Amino acid sequence: MKNLANIFHNHPVVPIAMIDNIQNGLKLATILIREELPIIEVTFRTKEASDILKAIKDHYPDLIVGAGTVLNAEQAKIAFTSDADFLVAPGCNPRTIQTAQDLGMPTLPGVNNPTSIEMALNYNITTMKFFPAEVSGGIPMIKALMAPYQDIQLIPTGGINHENFQSYLATERVLACGMSWMVDKKLVEAGNWDEITRRVRLIKELSAK
Repeated sequence: MKNLANIFHNHPVVPIAMIDNIQNGLKLATILIREELPIIEVTFRTKEASDILKAIKDHYPDLIVGAGTVLNAEQAKIAFTSDADFLVAPGCNPRTIQTAQDLGMPTLPGVNNPTSIEMALNYNITTMKFFPAEVSGGIPMIKALMAPYQDIQLIPTGGINHENFQSYLATERVLACGMSWMVDKKLVEAGNWDEITRRVRLIKELSAK
């Protein structure tokens, strides 16, 4: 089983993409490989998501590909058979977590309050997704949650963009940020690969500062 903390320590910004066909998925993966940002989360919000994820892993086995928006145990099984490297859920569903752990899949459940954090801790999960970050209180809320829970690390997602991700990453025990801004669904659907490349390069440049 891959170690999530190690993955996100090495890749502190994770592109989150909603993709509706394999061709666009492979093109997006090509850009990320070329720009040396070898990680992506493919959301399970389209019928084709599992096929897209599998195609990306087949063509680019070194690209770290997560299955996102996994809502239940059945989708967790599909993510596993699609060769996902890790699983991301918007909430903290015990059946989803248990299924993923039984399959040996690293799991990033979504939390934004003490109850959900303690649910994740019951499964010995200490790296969690803070979602939806901005509308859940942003950095002040993260700091408030970190105070009683000294052993957790959070990955904020939701409302993260080029203007605020550095502030999140500078927050203690924020391990990484998930971001759809650089691989925006409208840009992917329009085939605007130049703008996607520009945004990826901007994020990498800002991350290096």
